[in-house]
Amino acid sequence: MTTRLILVGGFLGAGKTTLLWETAQRLAGRGLRVGLITNDQAPELVDTAFLSRGDFKVAEVDGSCFCCNFQGLLGAMSKVRAEADADVLIAEPVGSCTDLSATIVQPLKDHFQQEIVIAPLSVMADPVRLADILDGGTAGLHPSAAYIFRKQIEEADIVVISKTDLLASAELDMLKTRLAQACPDAAIFTVSVKTGEGLDAWLDEVTTRSDAGQRIAEVDYDVYAEGEAVLGWLNATITLRGEPTEWNLFAESLLSGLSQRFDSMGASVGHVKLMVEAGDSFLMGNLTGKGDTLSIRGLAVTGSEARLTLNARVQMSPEALETIVREVIVSTSQGRITATPVVWHCLSPGRPNPTHRYDHVVATKEV
Repeated sequence: MTTRLILVGGFLGAGKTTLLWETAQRLAGRGLRVGLITNDQAPELVDTAFLSRGDFKVAEVDGSCFCCNFQGLLGAMSKVRAEADADVLIAEPVGSCTDLSATIVQPLKDHFQQEIVIAPLSVMADPVRLADILDGGTAGLHPSAAYIFRKQIEEADIVVISKTDLLASAELDMLKTRLAQACPDAAIFTVSVKTGEGLDAWLDEVTTRSDAGQRIAEVDYDVYAEGEAVLGWLNATITLRGEPTEWNLFAESLLSGLSQRFDSMGASVGHVKLMVEAGDSFLMGNLTGKGDTLSIRGLAVTGSEARLTLNARVQMSPEALETIVREVIVSTSQGRITATPVVWHCLSPGRPNPTHRYDHVVATKEV
């Protein structure tokens, strides 16, 4: 039996994890068995904690990106395939990762086509950042980080413009036209996970096509490495105990405090994600740029104890990021809550060193 693999790349904050969740739900509604694979430079990933709350088997490849830990990806795929008896695997690479066609799709096509049917490589793009990148700007990112964004789009078989509920129809049509001119060989889809618009059309595409990895981008690994290294990377899990607290307000205050600090420094936010779990309830918080991108969804009950998982990718040194996060957690707690770190990882990603890198497109075999 073959299993279909859907790879969904895209820069930090594009909405990949929310798409994975909704996609898995819709595939299950079609009677398919689904497994999910997440990826990060360090453990304690909000995405994994969130996705694991569903009825799906989830595996996490941490410590490096899929391309630099190809065996880890294969192990995760094998594990989830077996545990879920999966018809479909959906995998989300690290948001600052590019060159996926050469380093992941081509070697999978070369060695595993008897077992895996690979869907076209989808890359999600936040419409605001995408518009500025297409204008020749950097979307507020370091130029080398913006280079990664451009390369992700360049190698995509399918570009998925996300968060379309934020745009007027005329703005969206113009953005699609400009993207089609920049990426004439890629299929373009527009989706809003919030409203559901466009999801089924994209899903029909990635569940029927098998012509993955039709182009390989030329990537300057020195620029790529710098683009990742400019980001401080923090993953933490923290227990919160103290006076009865309305956790939704706590999460909003925490993200707002972080946003104010980052904005005051002119530090570009890749994304900040948090999850607060209190008993059987939980909430998710996101910050994907300046303060106006802050969002909270879900509901965590008022209580005296909760578990906070926090992931931050911000354009500053890991040391500065760690200091700011610790200070804002303390100020948000206001002496009413004791925040005790259980796990704390703060780092700057190392230079990408892929296990494989193909310089040609591997032919897709008939299945």
